Amino acid sequence: DGFPPLHAGMSREAWRAAFASAFADFGRRVDSGEETELDPYAAESPGEFFAVTSEAFFEAPYLQSALVSLGVLVDTFETAVPWSRFEALHADVVGSVTEALQRVCGGGRVSCRFTHVYPDGPAPYYTFLAMGRPGEELAQWKAIKRAASDALAEMGATITHHHAVGRLHRPWYEKERPPLFAAALRATKRALDPAGILNPGVLLDP
Repeated sequence: DGFPPLHAGMSREAWRAAFASAFADFGRRVDSGEETELDPYAAESPGEFFAVTSEAFFEAPYLQSALVSLGVLVDTFETAVPWSRFEALHADVVGSVTEALQRVCGGGRVSCRFTHVYPDGPAPYYTFLAMGRPGEELAQWKAIKRAASDALAEMGATITHHHAVGRLHRPWYEKERPPLFAAALRATKRALDPAGILNPGVLLDP
């Protein structure tokens, strides 16, 4: 019936209600003839819907690699924000990324999904997709990524939800990191990694 084992403390009733709503909405989209990201077969039953969505989740990273090899620009970025700011954030991020896609690629598509939802706010994941120009793909991707990251920073959202920051996100991470936390991180680094072996120059300068 599409009902999986749940973690301790999760509400079975709330999960069933959310799943039923998503399944019904997908069925309406399929019945109306809308082109869907998932195989329309997922509308056959709740069990098939759960199976198809699970399969799509695990196949997505491999699909990205295949698309990139065909010259398609595709990437996903994540964030987290309080519920009170999500609506404004969503509008700004979609608008900024859409404008960047139009400017550097002549158009494209941006989508959003929630991967984690908390009482105080969601963790939206955005995926953008557009055709690249041979030899210019990296510059195009950087322009779109910059537009997305700037929009997150301007709206007070974090540059990442739970994945690594790394060198790519450091410029925006430094804008949101409080000075006191940076000082504490440097002190911890000096005490536990005085030789600077672990991730040298990633979150802190050597």
